[in-house]
Amino acid sequence: MNAAVAAADPRARLAWFGYLAMMFGNFMAILDIQIVASSINQLQAGLSASADEIQWVQTSYLIAEVIAIPLSGYLSRLLSTRVYFTISAIGFTLASAACSLAWNLESMIVFRVLQGFLGGGMIPTTSASIFIMFPAEKRVLPQVLFGLTATLAPSIGPTIGGWLTASLSWHWLFLINVLPGLAVGYAVWRLVRIDQPQPELLKTIDLRGLAYMAVFLGCFEYTLDEGPRNDWFAQDSVAVCAVIAALGAVLFFHRMFTARHPIVNLRTFADRNFALGTVLAMAVGMGLYTLVYLTPLFLGQVRGYNSLQIGHVMIAQGVAMFVTAPIAGRLSRIISHKTMLGLGLVNVMIGAWLNSKLTADWSVAEFIVPQIFRGSGFLLCMFSMTNIALGTLPLSEVKNASGLFNVMRNVGGALGLALVNTLINERSWLHWQMLDESLRASHRPVQDMLATGRAITGSETGALGLLSQQLQQQVAVMTYGDMFALVAMLMGTVLLLLPMIRPPRPQPGGDAAAAAH
Repeated sequence: MNAAVAAADPRARLAWFGYLAMMFGNFMAILDIQIVASSINQLQAGLSASADEIQWVQTSYLIAEVIAIPLSGYLSRLLSTRVYFTISAIGFTLASAACSLAWNLESMIVFRVLQGFLGGGMIPTTSASIFIMFPAEKRVLPQVLFGLTATLAPSIGPTIGGWLTASLSWHWLFLINVLPGLAVGYAVWRLVRIDQPQPELLKTIDLRGLAYMAVFLGCFEYTLDEGPRNDWFAQDSVAVCAVIAALGAVLFFHRMFTARHPIVNLRTFADRNFALGTVLAMAVGMGLYTLVYLTPLFLGQVRGYNSLQIGHVMIAQGVAMFVTAPIAGRLSRIISHKTMLGLGLVNVMIGAWLNSKLTADWSVAEFIVPQIFRGSGFLLCMFSMTNIALGTLPLSEVKNASGLFNVMRNVGGALGLALVNTLINERSWLHWQMLDESLRASHRPVQDMLATGRAITGSETGALGLLSQQLQQQVAVMTYGDMFALVAMLMGTVLLLLPMIRPPRPQPGGDAAAAAH
């Protein structure tokens, strides 16, 4: 027995080092979704692009990534986890280096597509590998770490990007990936040997299904990303892509249920826990990406904060995630994943609701408590959702299911951002109308505000300008408050799904298969 344990320890250590390398690659891939968000102006100047054109630096990455994620299950089975992840990591690194050398917008878009497609493969492969590399009793810590990276990376991405651009240049948004990416690729190649390639899958590849999926997801992502900026179907390209996405969806879903060897197995949704887990992932993705987007936007537009000051606010959410990580591991031994998920949703709901009470005078300190609730809540949600969605599936289905689970989270984020950007415009107009009705020159508060403005500016025109500025600020505060309240209501609604989750049942051959590796 002692000899067996001694022999197992080196393999366990290698599994851990290999998994940590994969997790870091996963972190880089998710980080690069948001790292350019706060440096768009610098990229626009550096690439000589217009304000509309530069958005493709973000959109191209998202489109490529959302196509790669569901395809990852097939590719990792075809090539093996070791080969596929290594190719993804090295390719992502080379594409990052190429992005830093981009000489115009067109070259940047090409390199970002490659970066997104190769980086997208690392995200679901990392989460699926947990269930292959570790037996059930050893999965808590790797799952906590995966949840931490999946929620922390988008939260701090804009902050890191803003700091790199301000301190060095926009080129370092991509150069920062080079040395870590090479190290990840080398470590995974040397340490991760958990399955064998299945080259026979190449003979049954469903090229039509692959084409339908690429058209559907690519056009759908484009529609969600560009729609709010271009008044939706008033823009021809958005309207055309929406129609193509709808047709692509019909062809894709028909093909997946009729093909002999579908590129993505949608029958996994027959498992109730997986189906509910992906719906929850979409909802949490909406909350995570929306809140990460709204908070810096408010701080920049209303409070006038720079990237460093915004980073000081956002870091509280990251710290809360770090502090919650070990607590989540201990809680998993005491309470069920369903209960933990409920606790996480409630925390996010409280954090968003506290944010909905913001004013134009909120200081950094007043943002800290909502950030703590949100950070701890998202960590608990991600950890428990992954277990609920993937923890009861046979190991043979985990790779495919992991791709579906992760793409649903990303699609949820895209839906959330599209909805919020649309509602911001509508609610701003509504609040303008409401305030306009109360702005009469005969009203005493208006007279007082104009008198104060004349005293400050020395003229009637200056007083009117100051009044207009104050009104714009108030409209923005009310609109952002509405958006935070909307996220809080979404999290509260999702709680209604929890009673439908079944208690986990043993995986067929799960531990034995894991132990064999």
